[in-house]
Amino acid sequence: MNKAIRGVTTFSFILVIILVANLMFIQAFQTESLAHNALNSRQFLEAKSVERGQITAGGQVLAESEADDDGLYYRTYPETTNAYGAVTGYLSDRYGAAGIEASQNSILTGDDESMFATKIWDQLTGKKPAGANVELTLQPNVQQTAYDQLASNGYSGSVVALRPSTGEVLAMASTPGYDPSQIVQPDADAAQAAFENYSNDPNSPLINRATQQTQPPGSTFKVITTAAALEAGDSADTMVNGSSEVTLPNTNTTLENYNGTVCGGGGQVTLREAFRRSCNTAFVDLSTRHGADAFRDTAKAFGVGEGLDDLGLPVTPSRLGEIPDDAALAQSAIGQRDVALTPLQNAVIAATVANGGVRMEPHLISKITGSNLETLRTIKPNQAGRAVDQNIAEQLTDLMKEAEQHAGGEATIASKTGTAEHGEDSRNSNPHAWYIAFSTEADVAVAVLVENGGNAGQDATGGSVAAPIGRAVIHAAEQEQK
Repeated sequence: MNKAIRGVTTFSFILVIILVANLMFIQAFQTESLAHNALNSRQFLEAKSVERGQITAGGQVLAESEADDDGLYYRTYPETTNAYGAVTGYLSDRYGAAGIEASQNSILTGDDESMFATKIWDQLTGKKPAGANVELTLQPNVQQTAYDQLASNGYSGSVVALRPSTGEVLAMASTPGYDPSQIVQPDADAAQAAFENYSNDPNSPLINRATQQTQPPGSTFKVITTAAALEAGDSADTMVNGSSEVTLPNTNTTLENYNGTVCGGGGQVTLREAFRRSCNTAFVDLSTRHGADAFRDTAKAFGVGEGLDDLGLPVTPSRLGEIPDDAALAQSAIGQRDVALTPLQNAVIAATVANGGVRMEPHLISKITGSNLETLRTIKPNQAGRAVDQNIAEQLTDLMKEAEQHAGGEATIASKTGTAEHGEDSRNSNPHAWYIAFSTEADVAVAVLVENGGNAGQDATGGSVAAPIGRAVIHAAEQEQK
């Protein structure tokens, strides 16, 4: 009997030790992660007793907190209609958080480690606790122009505008968009209906297409292929294959130019002519001359494949894909096969050329201010590296200026269009329309993606569908800089 009692006692003692150890582990190592988990609705209920900081851009308040009759705060989005939803996100005690509301939660609540001294001082002086404010780099006029250009046509797609010299994001529009105020409205049933409608919409409005979705870039990727060739010693006068079609190396598969046309006069043409006309056969020739390693290295130098942890939003890495042979290289060189970019990455490519070959890391947050609007921290530009030297960037600029003129564009813009096939039956798909460009007179670069050809279907091209949007956004940014 005593032996049985001792066994039960020992077993109970072991269980108590395990329970205490587990509690100590949670208290010591998991308290922070559990308390600040974006899916932990209790966090938001507790936060309602503290005034959360604002999210602003260009003097406009995109998100702020207001107190109810019980002194509890709730989130409102006075300027953040569909044009800003993909960036600011939402904060709901039922549906969690997204966008800047999620990534900057500890700043907005005032609980971030960087604000420890400020928080202690407020406690000592008896000041009411409040969160800090997040100011974005977005320029409201540029952002609204980008969104309206997409939404007014009913397009699914995205526009990103960057300041090449600093990496500041001037616009980041994604359509279809969503209105975060609908998700946090006081009427719980209406809020639930709105969230479910957004979540179940096959067009996925809750996804930020600028950063979370990759697509084949089509001929816009010929900027990378050309940069690799120029680095290898080629020039705008280098002769390349201008025939209407070419057989991919070691295959029976042919690859044609757009509409099966010859490049210029056919035969051998200059790289300048091939770039201006965006001839596929010429870029197959270029890529296989210089090999996969040069192509990979150049793509990497422009940031393809790198993550962006400090943007403030989730970013899906762009990819080059596997290149097992020359046939795969030829397809990748024209932005097809497994190549897939976000509009943000394509904007970085254009901005890097505009900045003389120096790639700046894109950033969306300008500064953090206290509840008294005193600046606590300013986000400084970060140079990610030199992709190509100044001379090559200037050659690319000249080629892109001629491509813009060929596409019926403007003398003060350098650009490259793209029309990307996709899907299982790619030749019969409605192609994605791309346009990447920068102003030669102002500090702005853009990338535009209109998915599935917009309303032009199979007749869509980057020049006809995406380019007018990009030019309008560039002009809006130019006006801001005057």
